[in-house]
Amino acid sequence: MPARIGVVLSGCGYLDGSEIQEAVFTLYFLDRAGARTYCFAPDRLQMHVVDHLTGQPTGEQRNTLAEAARITRGKVTDLARASMTELDALVLPGGYGAAKNLSDFATKGTDCTVDPQLRRLIGEAVTARKPIVAICISPAILAIALRTAGISAKLTIGDDRETANAIEQLGCSHEDCPVDRAIVDEQHRIVSTPAYMLGPGPKGVADGIEQAISTLMRWLCVNESGAPYA
Repeated sequence: MPARIGVVLSGCGYLDGSEIQEAVFTLYFLDRAGARTYCFAPDRLQMHVVDHLTGQPTGEQRNTLAEAARITRGKVTDLARASMTELDALVLPGGYGAAKNLSDFATKGTDCTVDPQLRRLIGEAVTARKPIVAICISPAILAIALRTAGISAKLTIGDDRETANAIEQLGCSHEDCPVDRAIVDEQHRIVSTPAYMLGPGPKGVADGIEQAISTLMRWLCVNESGAPYA
């Protein structure tokens, strides 16, 4: 059967939700690789809504799950219903929503917490040794969850020193990485790529995500029994 990949979104729009290009590239490369994708998002209000023309909060209230449905053409499920028993791997696209709606990293830094359902899901993946892909700012959120599990993974967010320092304070190691590449932690089966933490445009971002998804699919070319996926 095709590999089953969970993709966790945080809304729609890079300033207050998922970075749309990163999410679309992720879904495209997974689909091209023959994987079956299942999208999830928290069913609760976003931290805030930002006007993407002005960059300023609007005072509106929007639901994170409903906003994520804009990207997935309605095919998205409440994160509380996700289980790694039904998934082979997990992918976390970026966007400020990861730091605002999937965690409070945007406001609390290394003192932050991760959405309980996402923390649970990451813990399930780690326990079952199922691969995780983290894109853009998501490696910082992943580092928070990994701290709970007592795991020190190798991650990247590119070369932003402040965020890299935060990742290291959270107990993981950071490696600088160009936008079109990915950093692979073979031991923990985690791959990360900078995407729009570096930019500056779709080509480099797509190249990095493609490399990350290619690594993921290499890990999933055989299942735990040694049998190849269809």
